Amino acid sequence: MGSKAAGKATVTVYGIPTCGTVKKARQWLDQHGVAHAWVDLRATPPEPERVARWVAAFGSGPMRNTSGGAYRELGPEKAGWGDAEWLPRFQADAMLLKRPVVELDGEPALVGFKEEEYARRFG
Repeated sequence: MGSKAAGKATVTVYGIPTCGTVKKARQWLDQHGVAHAWVDLRATPPEPERVARWVAAFGSGPMRNTSGGAYRELGPEKAGWGDAEWLPRFQADAMLLKRPVVELDGEPALVGFKEEEYARRFG
């Protein structure tokens, strides 16, 4: 099939290797012939500027990994936080980020995995 929508774009997937959603996303990309680079967020935490671009593109709501232990450890006040409060926390702890985060040519493109979104983006 290939990646017509992505053209010759460089696709980079950020996540952790044990995450089921990341595994599904990478498997989908492989099955559809979309070459991609892989970045393990635990081994290589993203730079603060990169996280800031992700939050600017998606907002802090979609970026939250609400099923992770790091999220649950945050107090109840997290319910009222906006982007300004979430950004430094995401920058300090990559496990708070929803995964995977996909970039095209270094720009935020997708967060999480929904097959229909990947099909729309990559053809």
